[in-house]
Amino acid sequence: MAQKDAKVQDLSQESVMFMKRYSAFAVAREAARYHSGWERAWRSPMPKKSYDVIIVGAGGHGLATAYYLGKNHGITNVAVIEKGWLGGGNTGRNTTIIRSNYLQDPSAAIFEKARSLYETMSQDLNYNVMFSPRGVMMLAQTQSEIRGYLRTAQANALQGVKTEFITPARVKELCPIIELSGPRYPVLGALWQERGGTARHDAVAWGYARACSDMGMDIIQQCEVTGVDQADGQVTGVKTTKGDIACKKLGVVVAGHSGVLADMAGFRLPVESIALQALVSEPIKPCMDVVIMANTVHGYLSQSDKGEMVIGGGTDGFNNYTQRGSFHHAEETVRALVETFPMLSRLKMLRQWGGIVDMTGDRSPILSSTPLGGCFINCGWGTGGFKSIPGSGWGMAELMAKGSSPLTDAFGLNRFAEGRFIDESVAAGVAH
Repeated sequence: MAQKDAKVQDLSQESVMFMKRYSAFAVAREAARYHSGWERAWRSPMPKKSYDVIIVGAGGHGLATAYYLGKNHGITNVAVIEKGWLGGGNTGRNTTIIRSNYLQDPSAAIFEKARSLYETMSQDLNYNVMFSPRGVMMLAQTQSEIRGYLRTAQANALQGVKTEFITPARVKELCPIIELSGPRYPVLGALWQERGGTARHDAVAWGYARACSDMGMDIIQQCEVTGVDQADGQVTGVKTTKGDIACKKLGVVVAGHSGVLADMAGFRLPVESIALQALVSEPIKPCMDVVIMANTVHGYLSQSDKGEMVIGGGTDGFNNYTQRGSFHHAEETVRALVETFPMLSRLKMLRQWGGIVDMTGDRSPILSSTPLGGCFINCGWGTGGFKSIPGSGWGMAELMAKGSSPLTDAFGLNRFAEGRFIDESVAAGVAH
C-alpha cells in the first residue's frame, strides 16, 4: 500500500512539469473535441510527512502567500492545508471590491501593491481572474465626509495613489441611475479612484491554486488542523485529521478562525470574529458600470457580469461564526441604498450569505511573527480582505522567507503593546 501511495505521489509530482497553458488556441482545440481533454487545474495529493512551510488556510491570502513564496523566494516544498474546500471561506463570500485609496501610509502601500498586482494577475497566473478596473467612488453625503475625502485625496497624492474628489455632476455622469438629492443624505461629491474595480473572487483562488500546484506545492483539502506541535518554543508541525505533518515554518492564514488557531499555538490575538452579510438581486440589464460605496448609510453596490446587483453593508452587532444571512440586516442595507438608488426597490433578492470577518481594534490587519518561533500570522483584514489578497500574499511571503518586509513591518503584533495603531476606522469612516 505504501509503495502504491509513493507511486501515485511520484506520478503527481511528474505531472506538475507538464501542466498545459491556457490559451485561445487551447480553447478552440478543446471545443473541437467537446472539451474532453482538459486536465485538473490542480493536484489533490495526500500530505507528505514534512514540508519546509505549511500554510493553514486555502483562501486567497493563504494561496497568494504560497504562490509568492515560490515565485519570489524559490520556496516550493510547501503544503496549503484547508479544512473545507479551496476558496470556500471569505474568498468565495465577499463583494469583490478592489481599491487602494486609504489614508494611512502603511495601508495605502499594501493595498496599492495589491491593486497593481491585480492588473496583471491574469497574465501572471495564466488564468482569467476577470479583473475589471471600472472605478470605485465613495460618496460624500455629509460635510464631514467632504472634509475627510479631501484630506484622503491629498494623502493619496503624496503616496502615489491616483484618486480625486469629484463633483455631484461628475458622479451623475459616471452613474446615471443615482439620485443626488436623497431625502436624508444628498450626494455632495465623491472620492473617485478610476483604477479601482472588481475581480471574480473564485477565479482568484483557482488561479493561485493552479499556479501553486504547477510549482509542485501540495494543496490538501478536507484536512482540518487539530493542534500545533512545538518544541523549545519553536513550531515543529501540525496535527491534522489526515495525520501529523512536520514543518520548519508555519503560516496561519484563516481569517475569522485566527483566534482558534492561535489558541492551539499558545498565544492570543486582539481580534473578534463577526459575520458580514451580503446579497445579490435578480439579474437585470446593464445599468451601472462603476462601484459605489455609501459610507454614511453604510451600503455598497456594483453590478456583476451576470447582471446581478451585488449589495453589501455592515457587520453584525455581535460576535459570531455564522455564515448565513439574516432578514433584518438585508432590510437595513437595502433600505439605506434605496434612498440613493430608487430603482433597487423594484428588484427581488436572489440570494444572501455571510462571511466570518476578523476585526482588530484599529481595523487594520496583522501580518507578523508570533511568540511561537517559526509561526507567522496573517489576519485582521476585517471587511477589506479580498482587495488586499495579492499585496498581502507578497508581503507575507517576504516576511516568512526573510523575517521582515517593508509591506508588513507596520502591521506587527507588537503595535498593540506599543500603541502604534493604524486607525483606518477613524480615517476612512468605514472598514472596507
